[in-house]
Amino acid sequence: MARSDYFEELNRLKKDTLRMGELAKQAAENAVRALVKRNAELASEVIRGNIVIDELEFDLENRCMKLLALQHPLASDLRAIGTILKIITDFDRISDLAGDIANIVLKIADEPFVKPLVDIPRMSETAQGMIEDGLNAFSTGNIKNLMNFSERDDLVDALCDQVRRELITIMIENPRTIRNASHLLFVALHLERIADHACNIASRIYYMVTGERRKFE
Repeated sequence: MARSDYFEELNRLKKDTLRMGELAKQAAENAVRALVKRNAELASEVIRGNIVIDELEFDLENRCMKLLALQHPLASDLRAIGTILKIITDFDRISDLAGDIANIVLKIADEPFVKPLVDIPRMSETAQGMIEDGLNAFSTGNIKNLMNFSERDDLVDALCDQVRRELITIMIENPRTIRNASHLLFVALHLERIADHACNIASRIYYMVTGERRKFE
């Protein structure tokens, strides 16, 4: 592979990684929107979309390995490829968690919620903002909006704890709510994990840009 072809392929890798990230972010956003709107059709679309994201991960991983094997990239290029190899796994996990939420929607879409959905949408909004800022940092190299990720993750954790406490109280007071409340609790836990993956992505991008390690958690 000529060096010009190498740089073109590296740029394509970055663009396709961004596309995978956007798809994962959209999946997570749509899964919660489907929950709020009780939209089983949208939930089914999220589940079907996982196939595309899985295929993208496999394709990107193979292309990264090919560049590493044939071109022996150095310095910033090596960090970029290494970052791609890591964050596509996080994007795939975000997509999987979105699929898990979508499956919950299919189970409870016809049931009244045991509590108003206030904190779960807030968790989702915060996590989506984190993913978006991570994608922007990957695209531009500007890491300014990554610096408060730990605080934003703490907010998601606090909201999850609040949802957990409220739902456990509801289940204790009325055992007939256990099924519905348990599903909503899993939604909150999945969103907490999505925010954790966003932090992993931010940590990898920070290293890609600066060459220094920093853990966001």
